[in-house]
Amino acid sequence: MHFFTSEFFFGHINYWLFIVLMMTGLYIVIGKGNLVKKIVGLNIFQTSVFMFYISMGKISGGTAPIFPLDGKYDPEIAYSNPLPHVLILTAIVVGIATTSLGLALIIRIREEYHSIEEEEITVIEDTVFRSEHLVVASQGEPL
Repeated sequence: MHFFTSEFFFGHINYWLFIVLMMTGLYIVIGKGNLVKKIVGLNIFQTSVFMFYISMGKISGGTAPIFPLDGKYDPEIAYSNPLPHVLILTAIVVGIATTSLGLALIIRIREEYHSIEEEEITVIEDTVFRSEHLVVASQGEPL
């Protein structure tokens, strides 16, 4: 029994794209040190999840879940589930808000540290931490 046929691959192309987008976003978040690139990676990751939920809500051969005007509906008709689409609309709004908050925080970090590179910020923080503790230790106070 062959699972990976061309029919299987192209029949589930939306799931393959979901996996590729999710792994791309995860790699960017983990592998890059630039804070703006991390925000972009989170947005790619988030978009892949949106695509996954919308794909799950679609039924092949299904129609839009609109109640007929005459009040009579055919029980033989398959309807697509509207709930994933509604949830994704809410998630898009939340995603825009968190992206704008993240970018605003990056601006404040840039103003404070003059860098948006994670490694440079860590070095600056470590230097400040060590210098503050050296001053305290030289005054004879316990750490």
